[in-house]
Amino acid sequence: MGNSYAGQLRSTRFEEVLHNSIEASLRSNTVVPRPVFSQLYLETEQLFMQDGRAFNDDEDDEDDSESNSPPIPYQMKPPPEGCCTTDGFCQAGKDLRLSSLASVNLDVPPGFMLVGVKSPSLPDNLLVCAVDHRFLPDERGRNALLGFSGNCMGCGEKGFRYFTEFSNHINLKLSTQPKKQKHLKYQLYRNNQGILVKGAPICWRGNGKKLNYYKDKEKHVCAILTLVKFVVFPFFNLIGPHVNAGPPKKRHKGWSPDSSANSLTDSAVKSAQTSVASSKLSATSVITNGARSGTNTVCVQTLCVCHGPLPQLTGNTSDVLISSLLRSCYLSSQTLPRVYQHYGPSPIQPLSAEMQILLTIYYLVQLGPEQVPLIEDLEQIFMRSWRESHLTEIRQFQHQQPLTPSQLPWLAQLAASSCGESVVVMEEDVKTLAQGLQQMFSRLMDGRLKNTNYVVIIVTSPGQETQSCVVVTGKHQCRALAESMFSPNEGLREISHQLHTDAAQELIHYCNSLGQGKSISLWLVYLDFPQNLLSCLCGFLVLRVNWCEVRPIQLAVARKLLSHVCAIADSSTQNLDLGSFNRVSFLILVPPSEVSFQQTVLHLWSSGVLQELGSSEEEVVSQRDAERYVVKMDQSAQSRIDKLIQEAQSNSYTLYILVHDHAHWDISSMSYSCTDSSLGLVDRLLNSRQVKDATNILILHVTSFPFALQTQCTRISPYNEIHWPSAFSNDVDLYHEKTRYFGVSELLESTRSGSSLPLLRYDSSFESMTSTLEERFPKLHSAVIRTTVLIQQYCVALMAASGKISSSHNLHKHTSVETMEIVQSLLTAAQQCPAHHGHMVLLRIPSLALASWAHRRLSRVRRQLGLEECFEIILGNPSQALTISQTFTDQIRSFLKIQDAEWVPHTYLELEALPCILILSGAEPLGESLPRSLKYCDLRVISSSYLQRTSLEQELGLAAYLVKAESRLPHNHGPGSDVIESDAEKLSSTDNEEEEGQENGMMRNKSGNSPSKVQTQLQSQTSSQAYFQTTYCFQNQPQVPSNLPVQLAQPQGQSQSSFLTNAQSYNLTASQQQPVSQPQIPPKPFSESSSPRASSPHLSCSWARGLSRPPSVLLPRALYDIITASDSSGLPRCTSFLPHISVAWASSFRPQLSKMMTCTEQSLYYRQWTVPRSYHMDSTNRTEGRTDNFHPRRLLLSGPPQVGKTGAYLHFLGLLSRMLIRLMEVDIYDEEDIHCTQVEEVQYHPPNAPWPKTEVIKTMPFDYTIHDSKYDDISIVYCPGFKPRADENPMRQEDVYLRRRTSRIKLSKYAAYNTYHHCEQCHQYLGFNPRYQMYESTLHAFTFTHLLLGEDIQLYFIIPKSKEHHFSFSQTGGQLESMRLPLTSDRVYCIKSPIFTPTTGRHEHGLFNLFHAMDGASHLHILVVKEYEMAVYKKYWPNHIMLVLPTVFNGAGIGAAHFLIKELSYHNLELERSRRLEGGGPAGDVWPFIILADDSCVMWNAVDNEKLRSERAVSLKQVLQHMEGCPDLAQYGLCGIRKWNSRGLAGVKQWEPFSRGHVHDFLLLNVDRSQNVQYDQNRFTCHDVDFTLRLHSAGLLVCKFNNFSVMKKQIAIGGYRTFIIKTKMTDVSTSVGPSQYICAPDSKHLFLASPPHLLLEKYLQHTSQKLFPLSTKNYTHPVLSVDCYLNLGPEVTVCFVSSRPHCVNINTAGLVFSGLLLCFPDTFVTSGFLKKFTFLKGATLCVIGADRSSLRQTVGRLELEEQWRFRLSDEFKTANAKEDRPLFFLTGKHI
Repeated sequence: MGNSYAGQLRSTRFEEVLHNSIEASLRSNTVVPRPVFSQLYLETEQLFMQDGRAFNDDEDDEDDSESNSPPIPYQMKPPPEGCCTTDGFCQAGKDLRLSSLASVNLDVPPGFMLVGVKSPSLPDNLLVCAVDHRFLPDERGRNALLGFSGNCMGCGEKGFRYFTEFSNHINLKLSTQPKKQKHLKYQLYRNNQGILVKGAPICWRGNGKKLNYYKDKEKHVCAILTLVKFVVFPFFNLIGPHVNAGPPKKRHKGWSPDSSANSLTDSAVKSAQTSVASSKLSATSVITNGARSGTNTVCVQTLCVCHGPLPQLTGNTSDVLISSLLRSCYLSSQTLPRVYQHYGPSPIQPLSAEMQILLTIYYLVQLGPEQVPLIEDLEQIFMRSWRESHLTEIRQFQHQQPLTPSQLPWLAQLAASSCGESVVVMEEDVKTLAQGLQQMFSRLMDGRLKNTNYVVIIVTSPGQETQSCVVVTGKHQCRALAESMFSPNEGLREISHQLHTDAAQELIHYCNSLGQGKSISLWLVYLDFPQNLLSCLCGFLVLRVNWCEVRPIQLAVARKLLSHVCAIADSSTQNLDLGSFNRVSFLILVPPSEVSFQQTVLHLWSSGVLQELGSSEEEVVSQRDAERYVVKMDQSAQSRIDKLIQEAQSNSYTLYILVHDHAHWDISSMSYSCTDSSLGLVDRLLNSRQVKDATNILILHVTSFPFALQTQCTRISPYNEIHWPSAFSNDVDLYHEKTRYFGVSELLESTRSGSSLPLLRYDSSFESMTSTLEERFPKLHSAVIRTTVLIQQYCVALMAASGKISSSHNLHKHTSVETMEIVQSLLTAAQQCPAHHGHMVLLRIPSLALASWAHRRLSRVRRQLGLEECFEIILGNPSQALTISQTFTDQIRSFLKIQDAEWVPHTYLELEALPCILILSGAEPLGESLPRSLKYCDLRVISSSYLQRTSLEQELGLAAYLVKAESRLPHNHGPGSDVIESDAEKLSSTDNEEEEGQENGMMRNKSGNSPSKVQTQLQSQTSSQAYFQTTYCFQNQPQVPSNLPVQLAQPQGQSQSSFLTNAQSYNLTASQQQPVSQPQIPPKPFSESSSPRASSPHLSCSWARGLSRPPSVLLPRALYDIITASDSSGLPRCTSFLPHISVAWASSFRPQLSKMMTCTEQSLYYRQWTVPRSYHMDSTNRTEGRTDNFHPRRLLLSGPPQVGKTGAYLHFLGLLSRMLIRLMEVDIYDEEDIHCTQVEEVQYHPPNAPWPKTEVIKTMPFDYTIHDSKYDDISIVYCPGFKPRADENPMRQEDVYLRRRTSRIKLSKYAAYNTYHHCEQCHQYLGFNPRYQMYESTLHAFTFTHLLLGEDIQLYFIIPKSKEHHFSFSQTGGQLESMRLPLTSDRVYCIKSPIFTPTTGRHEHGLFNLFHAMDGASHLHILVVKEYEMAVYKKYWPNHIMLVLPTVFNGAGIGAAHFLIKELSYHNLELERSRRLEGGGPAGDVWPFIILADDSCVMWNAVDNEKLRSERAVSLKQVLQHMEGCPDLAQYGLCGIRKWNSRGLAGVKQWEPFSRGHVHDFLLLNVDRSQNVQYDQNRFTCHDVDFTLRLHSAGLLVCKFNNFSVMKKQIAIGGYRTFIIKTKMTDVSTSVGPSQYICAPDSKHLFLASPPHLLLEKYLQHTSQKLFPLSTKNYTHPVLSVDCYLNLGPEVTVCFVSSRPHCVNINTAGLVFSGLLLCFPDTFVTSGFLKKFTFLKGATLCVIGADRSSLRQTVGRLELEEQWRFRLSDEFKTANAKEDRPLFFLTGKHI
């Protein structure tokens, strides 16, 4: 704050104490500074004893500085070594003396003034320095900011923020603390000879009448001393947050003097202009202003009711406006939240009415003459005062007593006395409000309130409540408050009405007059200029087309949207079932703006989304097709939404996305909207019950200003909000897209840089003109006056800049510097560019009537000046299509090389590089994007009377821009910057200068060139290549061109890219909303040796140079002050405003927004502290007893304006469509059979035979070779007649598992699903049976005995209540007895075989949902799980029967699961036979088959008999019914089906529908016939190969049904193949090589925590080439394996033989083996049996046993030592601890 405050208090002791208290409160880190009245009370006696020293006018008196403390001894900081210390010189050695610099031309930055510094060592001379004028007092000694900002005029060093630092630099050599008040003594100016001389002294102490004024007020000070001990008022509360608009408490070098620091008056102005909007809805009536008779002024007062009833007014009531702003503020501030009602030991009381009145008076006193009171500022003052008055520290320090009504009048008069007549308090002899109002009106009519802005009437009567009323009498304040009482639409109607009044015509006539009685019409009437001022288009520069992809940050946002949709689908609420949708459809809702509509259509058309969603079969989707997916929210939208709802109801498998773009525009409730109005349509359509209840409709709200949708009654969950991420973090480009967003915060940052002209500024000359006219025409709305003045300035500037008026230099004083600069830039840009590229100037005029008038006015002046072909003037009417003249349409067409003669632009984006003035009308912008050629954004007309955060930020959002990340913000006019259109005077002419200075700075020559043009062109020759090549990009898909970059290309040396030839293939240039500002394809840099002549054509194009510079923004002064001011948290002042006109604050007791808040935290803040008004569409979203009413399928995407949200959500639609397609597709293993030989085979069955014939099957040879590609890494089983191909390269198992080939296959309707699938048909199948409670199941124990297990095995069945009919239970105790099996002759059962699916680690991803696969047929499905996984499987599959394996099988492999299933099934078969016998039925007729299915079987196919070479999807039900219906099925021991691959039957010359060989994954097992053949319970791999070989050797038939195939889904999670080998020392998997899996029997090896059988299998697989060296790649000499198949690796061939009697073995006559493998040989293996086989010399023997003794017994029993040589070092064991029962094996060599 400044050295004097806004209330203009004079320098009495009271004001000094008051000022020091405020300063102390701002600088103090403690909560409680010393109260004002306490200072007065304690220091009064000392005050009167002073000798008057404090009031003398001695300039050297130190007591007259900022502090009243005595002089402090000061030791200067020693200068740096080597610096100059000479008096009169700075430390850099430059002369600073006035005598030396008097004739030197000094460069003074804008806003600075030359000041003479008094040095103690140079009493006869002054030192020259430049100081920011804001830190110096005015001529009355007021309004100086605390602190310092100065530059050295010797060495030129800038940015001194402390006067102490500056005094050291200029070598003042002081003995006391440096103070600017003592040493900054004189203003310096140049006389008529141009010599710098000493001017008037700087007035640091006001008018010098402190003592006299103090004596006049001595009585008032003494009078209040008796009240001080009862009322202690913390005055620092009154300052409010707007005081901190000045420098920070602790200033640092980073703080810029061009920041928002201003005096208290200025800071209050910034704050004051905005609060009106927050409470304008509280106004009870709005009455037209009435005029006094005989005068040209208006007597209109705003009556703000505070406390008590307002008396009825009679007479000319149209002169009085009644507002309830203050009453609403008072009531809100007195309504304590519940949390405070019982807080602490004693109840907390709100502020009393008396304290509120007193605080209000103090607030009004602070306001400057041009400021308007802000209710939110006053509310914050109330809250700060209330909070701080209830702190314990304050209570203890102050002993506070309540303010009584009798004390209020005295304190109110005292507070108002400091501001003169600005605030008048009427309390004396006022008994009622009516009496007070009558006295006030009398004074007003008598002229006694001519200088009064506010009259406060206070009525205090004993025994009655205090009543008060505030009457606003100031003209400026009355106008602002009156206009604020209009709603936006009402204000536009009032403006339209006033345009037809006499006052408006008088204003226009007055503005047309330019002095000397001559008007603009007289200047122009006789002008006759040639119409064609443009030369023919030259070919130096062209717009080149390149296509770009979606930006990385847009892709990131699209993925975030997709992840939120998936989160909704994955939640337990089941509000969205993505698995049930097979396609996406969408509808984009946009505001009723034709340009926005066409803009969205163009984005959609060019994005490639329509092609991706398959909306058209044509290769190129026309723009008309895209229009079907975009809807303007007008009356025509009703039918479109109804049609979509009907489609959604009839197409339940289509997911419909409703994108509500620009969602903050229409949030009105339909009950408060007219039937013929477009407002309320969103509520009527999107919030209808049909849309809310449709489970296949998802709503996405997209907006840059989400605050109105974030209230206590919002329909959007905070978890469904997606906020645009920050692209930069600590100057690091997080998304590597090399662009930087330039928005509101960056505009504000440009105002804080003191090195260049800020991009955000105001026009002081324009403001002074409008202020004068507002006083002259008080009846007219300020928007009418401002528009008239603005258009008048543009007209005059056009006349002056055209150079066609003989005395055009006289016209400069009738316009402003800013307007002249805009017009000159507009005219000269196209004239100087060979290709006639130019800039766009945006005029924002909300009123359509005013905009139309402005368009007609400017067009007429342009025509009269003959400038019709220089630039276009466009009227932006939201309800109408874009219209430009044919001349400029042809010019755009020539820019873009468009051949279609019918093409016309539809969006503002297509106006890139076109010189034009766009007059954008409408109450608010409706999402229109502007081209990158926009250079000036003129917002000087927008209203400052009704302001919310949304309305203000969306106006500033028109200037949002994407700049290249490597190009910094344009603070410095570096090489290539666009200084060519700025005068030297322009840089020194700031907005704060007076009008006279602006008039002198506007002299230009007729050509419009600036004096620095030549110098700038020379600098531009070395400019960055960005000025020669700039790309604009739409978001799009890579395969579909969707953006049109605009580049400047040289005609020589670069090939011209192909241009589109018609409108069908044309695309948009230079978007800002979806585009990118940097080239995706980097241009080739220009050589440093490029000649200036070669690049000069490009340098003359101002448009090309300005592409990397954001547009400049001109604001009204009031808005500028508001925006650039900061609150106490450091945020811009406007962020604390009411977020939207349709919401209200929930309580005055709310905290402030914090600068550190993220977007999510801001959302939570508004959700807690704002409530919708009655006309808000969310106001009805309340339900008793619920804290939230969120719609489950509603998302909100928010991001800054023009940042690329449209491109992000369009890409999201494409991602969602691809994801749904992917959800309907799975990765299927697609591998061809291995080890296939083209051998001429016998045709055993006809190709169309439905079932195999048993007699024929028995004659078919068994194929020992394994053809399943998943076993590509195992040992080949020796088969006579098979020879492996030499080109086959076997792969290790790990490689095969990671590299297995898959194909994306769409799921058929007969697919099996995992737990993520939900549909209505599956609900009952998954456990949603109305007869039973969900998860209702019973755990049953079942015990049986098996010889191989050696003990009774207890199993557990988890049986849901709905599946108990599949089991039989004992009648007595309900014990589980058996699983019911059908009879072979039964025809009731659809599927007879129970399906067993062993699984582990796949509770979520296992395909256990067979409802669709079985086509809804009844079946018995049992999951076989391990004990430790029982709970999680039960959770995910509550309606499935589960067989829980014993605890000892927790670490077992797939062999153990199949072993237990088979043995349990046979035991159950016996039990069922016994049960049938007991019931009198046939025992042998029980169905003996079971299904063993892998948990990854997803679909099944059948060969089409009519089309032999093709397959079709069939249900599992059909497959099983066909196989179970096979004649003589009981003769088969094992049946299976083929594994699918994409090759199918192609290339198969001879098709055999049935074969004998290995079967996998899906087995039909006869447990009766295979009773004596068991699965090996210890196997982890190849268990099915081992079982099939032993089953075949036992003489059982194995048949593969080749007419059927099974598809296996790739599931990377879980399964029986995932076993981790780790050490016993730690649970963390370590790298353990296969050689470490075994060790010597007695060695101290590192033991492993893995099963011994797994270690043995892995060891044999990986090291068999060392164990069996003669067998490596030796197919003719395989390893003989007896009664067991073990994988010895892909390089070793295994010959399997069985030792059982009557077994079926291959003929080994003449076959010589290279090794012998005996794994747990039983008694069937004898020495005589082994002697039948012949072995190579040196062949390897490997005998495996359970322990060392069994190995020795085996060697002795089989007499192996006769033919095999053994060594002690050839005995090994698996690397297991003793308690883990390791396996032992012995190796030997054949003799």
